[in-house]
Amino acid sequence: MSSTPLSIDALAERLPAKARLIGVDLGTKTIGLALSDVERRVATPLGVVKRTRFAKDAEALSARIREFDAFALVVGLPLNMDGGAGPRVQATRAFLRNFARLDSIPVIFWDERLSTAAVERALIANDVSRARRAAVVDQMAAAYILQGALDRLAGLARLPPA
Repeated sequence: MSSTPLSIDALAERLPAKARLIGVDLGTKTIGLALSDVERRVATPLGVVKRTRFAKDAEALSARIREFDAFALVVGLPLNMDGGAGPRVQATRAFLRNFARLDSIPVIFWDERLSTAAVERALIANDVSRARRAAVVDQMAAAYILQGALDRLAGLARLPPA
């Protein structure tokens, strides 16, 4: 991959008929991961990688990519509510620029505004304890991000050719 992420439209054009995608919620303490099925209909929480240093974080992410033979990453982009790019966006882009030197997997960014809040609300509505919410929120947020991209890809597949 170049250090420039793909658009979702460009990813849709490159996707093989059956291929998994990995959703990534890149936090400061953990990296939440989610996995799609090969038909790209459902995103399932996959787990978290505890952040330590870049080399270890990148290797853990690469190991998951290889383990599931993922075709691309859908990375949550933590835009500000006004759509602007703050320090977290810069940190996410920097991580992916560095990761691109180690792994050539295609990457798209997906707007993750309110994803964690939506997941928290759903967990609270389902009476999940605070401790359990803390343990699963990052991987659930990654699944939320990935599901948004999967839904968009499904919509693109239904559009007539231009």
